[in-house]
Amino acid sequence: MAGKLYLCATPIGNLEDITFRVVRTLKEVDVIAAEDTRNSIKLLNHFEIKSQLTSYHEFNKYDKAKVLVARMLNGENVALITDAGTPGISDPGEELVRQCYEAGIEVTSLPGAVACVTALTLSGLSTRRFAFEAFLPTDKKEKSAILEELKTETRTLIIYEAPHRLKKTISELLSALGNRRLTVVKELTKLHENVFLTTLEEALVHYGENEPRGEFVLVIEGKKIEDIKKEKEESFKEMDINEHMKIYLDKGMDKKEAMKAVALDRGIPKREVYKMLLTPT
Repeated sequence: MAGKLYLCATPIGNLEDITFRVVRTLKEVDVIAAEDTRNSIKLLNHFEIKSQLTSYHEFNKYDKAKVLVARMLNGENVALITDAGTPGISDPGEELVRQCYEAGIEVTSLPGAVACVTALTLSGLSTRRFAFEAFLPTDKKEKSAILEELKTETRTLIIYEAPHRLKKTISELLSALGNRRLTVVKELTKLHENVFLTTLEEALVHYGENEPRGEFVLVIEGKKIEDIKKEKEESFKEMDINEHMKIYLDKGMDKKEAMKAVALDRGIPKREVYKMLLTPT
């Protein structure tokens, strides 16, 4: 009978932020796969967990996953932990999960701390809809493409960042998104946890004067739907009214339907469209 993979959430700062279930499971499994064994051994020692520890990280995730899958197929149970938080979120855990499913191995997740959601609840920004971007890519072209996508994102954005890249990232976000409300959360659940409600512009000035220290989560206000609508209306208003009508007429609409669509695009009454069409250009 095959073993099982347990995705075990570990503390993101305070060691007390771990569930009884996770501690028990880590003591019972045959092997614990950890992103950084040097970091994880401190956690295991604190809770007197003696299970075998092995490394599983970004640079060995494909080959090591095969080894772990083979052990589970042989009947062993494996727990996966990350440096902090929930495995599979912004770490190599997703590859092991994928290989387990392909091999027919059961996977279960033991919930617990996750930095992005914890920061979101502290942000004071909208929590109903959010988009988690983790760390922005280091490749310039890829990063530029993602920032372009985020320009019109209406959901609250959550981004992780290291201290040495924080100022550059805030500058790039300001350039791409314009000034937005921003909550900077650092050192989550630790002794020096700090929540800084600001804007992208103000944060850039602040961190220009104060060197960033600690691990950061940036929670950024999404673009307002009314702003998107206004920008769209303004762009249509710059278009010649006859060209605008032609777009819909070419789609097979009759003149009345086309006028209604044009009026909606421009945010004006249909009678205004009628007047504009009668006015020589």
